[in-house]
Amino acid sequence: MNRGIIIRDAHYPGRAAIDAYGNGGFRFADMSHRGSILCLPSGIHGWEPADPGRLSADDFQLVLDEAASIDILLVGTGLDLKPLPAAVKARLREAGIAAEPMSTGSAVRTYNVLLAEDRQVAAALLSVD
Repeated sequence: MNRGIIIRDAHYPGRAAIDAYGNGGFRFADMSHRGSILCLPSGIHGWEPADPGRLSADDFQLVLDEAASIDILLVGTGLDLKPLPAAVKARLREAGIAAEPMSTGSAVRTYNVLLAEDRQVAAALLSVD
């Protein structure tokens, strides 16, 4: 029986502050992850939007699945602030989530503050180099 390497979706099962970002990834909970991440009540997940330059509602399905536990979603859009498409904001609003786009650095800092205040916050963070 050939078992080979099993590749699983990246997932840290808990809420954790983001310790560092840059070089294409993030550090949290004494670990590092290369690529973008979703910080949700269920944990920190690897996130691969189909087109990071043009986010769609489908890219936020995991967020929508946990909408009952999220009041605000911080969206780190890279080095610069980029507005979310109206359809994405509308879909998140329908689920009861206020979405706030900002640069990834600003989103990381704001996420850490709101997490420390035990707020119902989530973050969708695009990696930066």
